[in-house]
Amino acid sequence: MTPAHTPPDLEGEQEVDLASAWQRIKLRWWLPVLGLVAGALAGLVLALSGGDVWRAETIVYLGQPFAPLGGGQIQSLATNPRTVSEIVRSESAIQAASEASDIAPPKLRSAISTKELTSVGPTRGINPLIEIGVKAEGPRKAEDAADALAERVVENVSTFVSRKVELLEQQVAISESQLAAVTARITQAQAQQDALVDNTAIAPIERLLLSQNLNAVITTADARRAALQGDLFEAGQLLNQAANVESSRVIEPARAVKTTARSSRTSLLVGALIGLVIGLVAALAAEPILARRRSASSED
Repeated sequence: MTPAHTPPDLEGEQEVDLASAWQRIKLRWWLPVLGLVAGALAGLVLALSGGDVWRAETIVYLGQPFAPLGGGQIQSLATNPRTVSEIVRSESAIQAASEASDIAPPKLRSAISTKELTSVGPTRGINPLIEIGVKAEGPRKAEDAADALAERVVENVSTFVSRKVELLEQQVAISESQLAAVTARITQAQAQQDALVDNTAIAPIERLLLSQNLNAVITTADARRAALQGDLFEAGQLLNQAANVESSRVIEPARAVKTTARSSRTSLLVGALIGLVIGLVAALAAEPILARRRSASSED
């Protein structure tokens, strides 16, 4: 009878290989350490030798749009978290910022960054502040590009609220005009009533009827004035809310600061990681290479 074929113990071989690899690394531990240090230094030198550039940042508030007449918050461009990123990286926005800053579109496209400025555990439904950053060779170019992109965002996001502000301003203007007309009518009626008291040319009964008519005019106009004052107050509150809470706007204009072309921290970490990997590979490969050399020497 042919004996049954026994499958190889793959798990045992894997454990032996891992143990052997770990022993090789322990034996030549200085190679990964040397690679780590050399890689970190190389990354830092590369970052520092990349030259200085200017970075300008501007902060934009997207606004908190509400339904007409002070209703609840509504969904709009301001509530979409991808709105700013998509707008500032669109071809039309890049072209406009390029014309404003004299930065070539391909270079500008790779120099734009956006970031949400939120606290830990932000309240749901609250629109965050957005930071728009641009890197350029000169401070004025970086500032002009960042400002142009921020204005582009505000222009696109605040369409609904801008129209709402216009309508509320019209409502306030109409209410103020009507209030002025009603106030003038009350003043005129009161003056006529005062003049009627001293007018003896009119019969007493006629003066009484005219006085009652003027009293009715004053009472009606006064009620109308009170209603207009209430409407004007409400419209003013809605206008204040729309202008200061709902409208998107630039909170801080762009100001450029000098920085390195590459992030020193990122370059250091990446360089250290690459150096560590190279050191580990060298430590693992050193023993087989030396073994082959020793075998070749013994054969000679």
